[in-house]
Amino acid sequence: MQEQWDAVDRYFNNLLNPADPVLDAALQTSRTAGLPEIQVAPNQAKLLWILAQTAGARKLLEIGTLGGYSAIWLARALSAGGRLITLEADPGYAAIARENIALAGLSDVVEIRVGRALDLLPGLANEGIGPFDLVFLDADKQNNPEYFAWALKLTRRGSLIVADNVVRGGAVADSANTDPSVQGTRRFLELAAAEPRVSATAIQTVGEKGYDGFFVALVVADP
Repeated sequence: MQEQWDAVDRYFNNLLNPADPVLDAALQTSRTAGLPEIQVAPNQAKLLWILAQTAGARKLLEIGTLGGYSAIWLARALSAGGRLITLEADPGYAAIARENIALAGLSDVVEIRVGRALDLLPGLANEGIGPFDLVFLDADKQNNPEYFAWALKLTRRGSLIVADNVVRGGAVADSANTDPSVQGTRRFLELAAAEPRVSATAIQTVGEKGYDGFFVALVVADP
């Protein structure tokens, strides 16, 4: 099955996502530096771009930068005068991301903040930078409940909250699974289901990243 999923992703990407030297270089730089290859797939990154474009996004927040691949996609979707803030816990990853974002010519619209997201998010609130038009959650999954709570504080009616890796190879449906990432994802989804300020759904996916999925919520009421 994985071979077939890979083939379909190659077909989609070759047809709908033409080769991009900047994005290819970002992936190669991250690979050479030894970063884990856990960034979103190209077709999933294109979906982020489409969502941000549709929202007319001027302010974007990403939790989990890695090598900057998804940040480049998101930053390219910004409206004129827009800004992306991306949070990364690992200084080494952040250094690679800065290099990739600079090569993409986006350093003037992307700000990388280094540190634990749960330590950095209160600062964003205190600075009054928001509300953000789209928040992308793609960091340590056990903390997704807390990230979701902060996303609600930092968005407004009409904003989008997107989270990656919510299926966990199907493990998310197993309440007895003790993996912290699975339990964090389940708590996050349960919070979203009970939250009247959002209308949300989750979609299963297969492809070059295996069997997983993503979550999308529309904020339907102001804080």
